[in-house]
Amino acid sequence: MTPVELSRTVLRAVRRAVDEGELSVTVPERAVVGAPGPGGCGDYATTIALQLARPAGQPPRRVAEILRPRLAAAAGIRDVVVTGPGFLNITLAAQADPVMGLVREIRDKGARYGHGDSLAGQVVALRVPYEVRAEVVADVVVRLVGAQGGRATVGHGEPVDLRPVPAPEDPAPLGPDAARWALLHPAAHDRPRISADHLVQRESNPLFRVRYAHARIRSLSRNAARLGFTAEPGPLGATHHGDLTADAAVHHGHGTPGAASPAPLPNGGNALRSLLTPLADHPRVLAAAATHRAPDRVARHLVTVADAVLPFLPCVLPRGEEKPSAAHRARLALAEAAGTVLAGGLSLLGIDAPEHL
Repeated sequence: MTPVELSRTVLRAVRRAVDEGELSVTVPERAVVGAPGPGGCGDYATTIALQLARPAGQPPRRVAEILRPRLAAAAGIRDVVVTGPGFLNITLAAQADPVMGLVREIRDKGARYGHGDSLAGQVVALRVPYEVRAEVVADVVVRLVGAQGGRATVGHGEPVDLRPVPAPEDPAPLGPDAARWALLHPAAHDRPRISADHLVQRESNPLFRVRYAHARIRSLSRNAARLGFTAEPGPLGATHHGDLTADAAVHHGHGTPGAASPAPLPNGGNALRSLLTPLADHPRVLAAAATHRAPDRVARHLVTVADAVLPFLPCVLPRGEEKPSAAHRARLALAEAAGTVLAGGLSLLGIDAPEHL
């Protein structure tokens, strides 16, 4: 379980305590988890009980005791201990590689990865002016709220409660996808830029980078099929030359004498770490975008995912004398997971995710 996944688990425990009437608080957007402090124990600790104590009108330790059994019952957690004024110290259960777990979760949920229930049962009534950008933003907010279990309606007239800065000119000549991106990528308080730059297929265009990354990943899957293998979550292989022991090499399927090992992951594994963080953070980003009626958060997040996955892609397929191995299948699974996040995010924005570009 990654820290981001654990943070979500803590928030689910808070939400259950609220739903069951034991806490009367607004569920926060995030729960900070970190290494246990002096006197603590376990793998991680969180101060969520101290954070909620005042709004709950209860002592921090009492809030911690309310949350403790709900946390302890969560999958992937072995034990929870309350220490000090109300610190929750969490010991994780022995588990498989967290990278593998994240990839499997994304593969299992597909385009619905990141959808949740943070707005379950809520009806969000939007009132927007008759203006193209406001209409597009409202359309995406309806999608985001629905993805979090709620329902949104759109009306017009005063009092307006969703009024992004209007577009300076008609974006229609850009075409449907680039026009939506031009209106959605800037924050609501920023004036959108309506120009042909959104159509240019080069690195300076964020929309191009997002769609190019998705198309590259789909191309990798097709090329892997031609080489006779498909994606399968598992160990990713070495982060630099010499990183695998002989036993590990055999376990990864490339210990045969004379067989070439998979190319090491780029940049000493930093590319991998840069990719895992936004993939794991995707559910939180979608929930926050729905809560704050801010589709721009999703657009910027997709750019982050694209920029993180592109340096990783050259090491996915076998090169030179390499033969397809378990590490190649695992790398392809991780790349496809990133592609799933990109396609799902673009779909929520109402933008096409092309197979070819």
